[in-house]
Amino acid sequence: MRIEVSGKQIDIGEALQTHVTQEVTAVAGKYAGRPTDAKVTFSRDAHLFCCEISVHLSTGLVVQAKGAATEIYAAFDEALDRMAKQLRRHKRRLKDHHKERPEPIETLPAAAFVLAPFGEEDEETEGGEAPGGAPAIIAETETRLPSLTVGEAVMQMELAHVPVLVFRNEKGGALNVVYRREDGNIGWIDPRPEAVAVPEPVRDGPHGHG
Repeated sequence: MRIEVSGKQIDIGEALQTHVTQEVTAVAGKYAGRPTDAKVTFSRDAHLFCCEISVHLSTGLVVQAKGAATEIYAAFDEALDRMAKQLRRHKRRLKDHHKERPEPIETLPAAAFVLAPFGEEDEETEGGEAPGGAPAIIAETETRLPSLTVGEAVMQMELAHVPVLVFRNEKGGALNVVYRREDGNIGWIDPRPEAVAVPEPVRDGPHGHG
């Protein structure tokens, strides 16, 4: 498994890189089956060190976890512990998923935008709005939408520890959304195709003749 360890405006020593590589390899190999690569990123947020771990599995699913602490090693340990819990919770499903998928999950290219919240002032817009009342776009990136079953989408959302996931439903091909509800359950949005109205033929005169 390829592991990339990096820091955002902070130096990462060789001892920390070795520790991270050994620990991520051990945890991912134990629970994830066949991880292909991982990325561990360290950063600072005021007095806290932050750590983000992202592990890609051979099936195409992605496991993500974050940690924060006043010590950099403690931040990593917290993120690793969260990742281990997520993998342990889904260990059996991940093994079944790997058996059922001989090929990796397909993904579709998509654009992702960061919008300014309403009420935020900037130099070009008033109240964070673009002309016409739309929220102002402050950043644009590229992303990938996975093609999944609903069950896989729920598992991916939990493995990535995100509140919502947009995906292409393999059954029918429509874009779907799963999200975590306030009551703890999972919501699923599956748009129904609109019925196409077929217009009646235009008839001239009472008997359809001109």
